[in-house]
Amino acid sequence: MGDISTDINTTFPNKKVKALLNIIYTANWISSHQNAFFKPFGISPQQYNILRILKGAGEAIKVQTIKERMLERAPNATRLMDKLCDKNLIHRLPCPDDRRVVHIEITKNGLQLLDEISKEFKDDLLENITEKEADQLSNLLDKIR
Repeated sequence: MGDISTDINTTFPNKKVKALLNIIYTANWISSHQNAFFKPFGISPQQYNILRILKGAGEAIKVQTIKERMLERAPNATRLMDKLCDKNLIHRLPCPDDRRVVHIEITKNGLQLLDEISKEFKDDLLENITEKEADQLSNLLDKIR
């Protein structure tokens, strides 16, 4: 991926417009790389996020809690969990006190998949920037939000 101005061959009204378009362009570039990385594992980046949330929780948690913790607010989170359940990577546990509440826990298979993924995972998408630049970038992105 090159400079956005050469990649989409256009001029910008000002530097803030260029920065905004560059953020969107880069987000799509990262998303494309993530989709390609997770494809051989049979899950999406959003499903990976759900598995990581469950592993980090260390116990069964409510579906709503998972939705709140997701990096990307997915309106289809329940469908994503259905697919993880079908693959035996998570279990649904009905709440004995309230039938409307469902808790989710990660299975042994889910934990094994996370271990397998972590062996292959690399942060090389950011290999062209230093630790100091990564910190600066993170601070600027926080400032935008």
